[in-house]
Amino acid sequence: MLNGVLIAIAAHGLVGVSLVWDKVLLKRKGMRNLATYVFWLGAISIFGLLLIPFGFHMPPFHIAAIALMAGFCDLAATWFYYAALKAGQASEEVAATGGFTPLATVLLSIPLLGVHVADLAGFAIMTLGGFVMFFAEKFSLRRMLPPVISAAALFGLTDVLQKIAFNQVKFVSGYVFFTLGTFAGSMALLLRRQWRRAIFKSHEEAAPSSKASYMVNRIVAGVGSFLVVFAISRISPSMVEAISGVRYVIVFLGAWAITRWWPSWFREDFTRRALLVKLIGTGMVVAGLILASLHGNAVDSAGPS
Repeated sequence: MLNGVLIAIAAHGLVGVSLVWDKVLLKRKGMRNLATYVFWLGAISIFGLLLIPFGFHMPPFHIAAIALMAGFCDLAATWFYYAALKAGQASEEVAATGGFTPLATVLLSIPLLGVHVADLAGFAIMTLGGFVMFFAEKFSLRRMLPPVISAAALFGLTDVLQKIAFNQVKFVSGYVFFTLGTFAGSMALLLRRQWRRAIFKSHEEAAPSSKASYMVNRIVAGVGSFLVVFAISRISPSMVEAISGVRYVIVFLGAWAITRWWPSWFREDFTRRALLVKLIGTGMVVAGLILASLHGNAVDSAGPS
């Protein structure tokens, strides 16, 4: 159990670091265009096909379609997620989305999976914490609420569709089609001429150091995501979910450190009032995650694990 806890801490720490660096990269020339950033993120998901030799079996057509749709929804959610990250402040956006996503997952799981909430108080605190984060910056509610809610709803739908697929097929079989769906979503961005031109133009304008940083950061995020899954294989999912509060702390501290020592990268509002609101909001999201997880799984699925 101790090894599993350490793995989960490392996993969420890596994800938190990657999110902070994403904010830095989105400020650089050639990386500011949202279509470009999301396109390459989805395009490299094609490497999920490398798992085919490790236990892939062709799933039924309807399950393959569900997994594909989950991947497509994941890329759409990522679009809104990075739109909010680019427009707002990293410490606010990450915690706010982290507070709303579990609620969206539960609301969608009730009709699609047949679940009941194991701890309503935990979900209420998480959601309230996410809402509190909007008050850390003046006018942030009007600007950030639409993309954050959209991202949370689509991430929730992604989680539910993944659960439906993985209830019916082995992990590798479902994951391969999930990555194909993400890849298809990135290719769909090329259908719009304006985005297509921006994608290739921005890629040419981006400095080699920015391109290298982007790929390294994707590797860091990928390792973190893999370790999350590995940690779940060692300890209960509810404990891994509780430890996910580490990523919000990492993002908060990272944003504070960059604002203080490297403000040319990006700046966030850490006045006394803003700092207090961010501390309260982040603390509520982390506390809600822990409270929900201590009472067992956040939601109990009607299907097999």
